[in-house]
Parts: sequence; C-alpha cells; structure tokens
Amino acid sequence: MSDVLHAIARELVAPSKGILAADESTGTIEKRFRTIGLESTEENRRRYREVLFTTPGFGEHLSGVILFDETIRQATSDGVPFVKVIESAGAIPGIKVDKGAKPLAGFPGETVTEGLDGLRERFAEYAGLGARFSKWRAPMAVGDGLPTDFAILANAHALARFAALSQEAEIVPIVEPETLMDGDHDLAACEDATGRMLGALYEQLRAHRVDLAGTLLKVNMVVPGKGSANQADDRTIAEATIRCLEAHVPAEVPGIVFLSGGMGDVEATSRLHEMNRIGAERGGLPWQLSFSYGRALQAPALAAWAGDDANAALAQRALAHRARMNGLARDGRWDPALEHDAA
Repeated sequence: MSDVLHAIARELVAPSKGILAADESTGTIEKRFRTIGLESTEENRRRYREVLFTTPGFGEHLSGVILFDETIRQATSDGVPFVKVIESAGAIPGIKVDKGAKPLAGFPGETVTEGLDGLRERFAEYAGLGARFSKWRAPMAVGDGLPTDFAILANAHALARFAALSQEAEIVPIVEPETLMDGDHDLAACEDATGRMLGALYEQLRAHRVDLAGTLLKVNMVVPGKGSANQADDRTIAEATIRCLEAHVPAEVPGIVFLSGGMGDVEATSRLHEMNRIGAERGGLPWQLSFSYGRALQAPALAAWAGDDANAALAQRALAHRARMNGLARDGRWDPALEHDAA
C-alpha cells in the first residue's frame, strides 16, 4: 500500500503541474454563479465542470482535480463520467470528504471541521468511484486570542483521523489547515498561527501512525490579514512562508500545495514563483512546492463562460493560461510578461 500512496503523492506534485480545486460546496458555487447571473442548478454545475474538465491539454499543467460529492458522480453531456475524462487527460481524480467547519462548542468565534462519522464507509464508496486522493479542510480564524490551543488541537486531531482513514482505504490524504486571511492581523500573527497549527498537526499525524510520505500538505501562504494596514511584498511573503514551513513540516512530506485563499489570480502565481525561486537559490527545499488553487485558477474561466456554452472555448483558453502560468511558477520560471499571452 505505501508504495502506491507514495507514487500518487509524488505524481500530484510533479514538475510543472499542480492541482485544480473544483470541490466547491453547493453554497460556495452558488455565490460564484451569482457573479455571472446564473442559477446554481445541478445541471448548470455539471455544464460548468464539463467545460473545465474537457479543456484541451488539461493534463499538461494539472496533475489532479479535487471533486465534490456531487461532481464525482456526474458525467459529460454524452455520458462519459467526469472521473474518466480527468484520467484520460492524464490527471488524477480526488475527492473532498469533510462536511464543513461548524461552531466549536464553548469556543466563540472558532470552528471544528466535521465529517468523521461514517467516513470509512464513504472512503470505500469513493474508491469505487475512482478517487485516488482526498482532502479535508480545517479553517482557523486569527485575532483576539484566536486561534486557541484547544481549537488547534481539535482540528489537528480530526485532520489526523481523516488522514489515517484515507490511507487505510489506499487513498492519498491532503491535509488542509488554513489560517484565514480575514481580519486585520499582521504577517507575524499569521506566521505564528500557521506555525502553531502545523506543529500540532504533525504531532497528531505521527501519533495516528500516518505515513507522511503518502500525504500532501495544503496550506495558506503566510500573509497579512486583508484588513491589515501593513501589507507585504511577494518576496517577504515567500520568505515568511518558507521559514514557517521549514520550522514545522517534516522532510518526509513529498509536497506542499498552496491554497489561494482570496488572493488575486496573478498574485497567487507570483508568490508561488517567488517561493520556488528561493528554493532554487538554496539548491532545493525538502519538499516540492506546488499549487492547489480553486478561484485563482477558475475565476477567469468562469467569467469568460458566463453560463453560455457558446463561450466554452474562450473559457477553456482562460483556464489553460492560468494553469500554464502556475505550472511555470511551480518551477520558478514564471515571468509577469507572460501574462500578456492570455487568451
């Protein structure tokens, strides 16, 4: 089992590639569709995902796709399951398995992610549907004494239980602790909260006997809160992020895929590029640094599609461009001038 998990984890962070997060919950994609004036019906969601997954050259810069429960069961308009479309493009299908962050009783302003009940059985079903990796997200707010040590422990424990069950099912787990950008906290506060969460996470993963070489970490970059008066340039953010990762993430972890977390499309690309430039300057880092972006990959494509399949080719060019830019950034080879090559 371990060899299979190790191989899949490495394939997901292969050179020039990263992961498309297409696992928006029903509520989240409803908000996205609202920006283009489209009703969020199951058929419209299916149409949109078909446009994305049938993009020519999809697998050139995308190693995998995180799917939502509804999406892993869907197919193209001519009946080809999305899992098969993704595999045919040379990418790996994955599945989001958590049930979302819910208020943590006794801890105002904090949450714990739910979804462990029945997860072993759900993993068996998802494996049968073709999922080869999985994801569990644990968002944490920063500010006013948050996150508390207990909220960090509760979420780290749940992440570790998820990861152990995922590996039991021979599915690679992506653990995603996210320090949220919401708020006016500075870069140092984000670095502190992210570091505390990562420290607790890896303590719990080891305690649960999770094989770290068969996992990936999905995490936020170390950035100031969106409301902070002291924003930071991309190089400073890259340096702070790597400093935090080096202090807390074991070398056995094959790769780290960053979430975009509210950053702009080009901003997310530029910051990933800076981190890989630093890695090259140092002669390498212990882990591969790649991307697992949702909105930062999809936003231009969604705007171009606008709910009209006549715009499918335009939307696909937009997705292919962003995937290529992030593939270059993942290798430290991106250049802002290349953005002018967009569709």
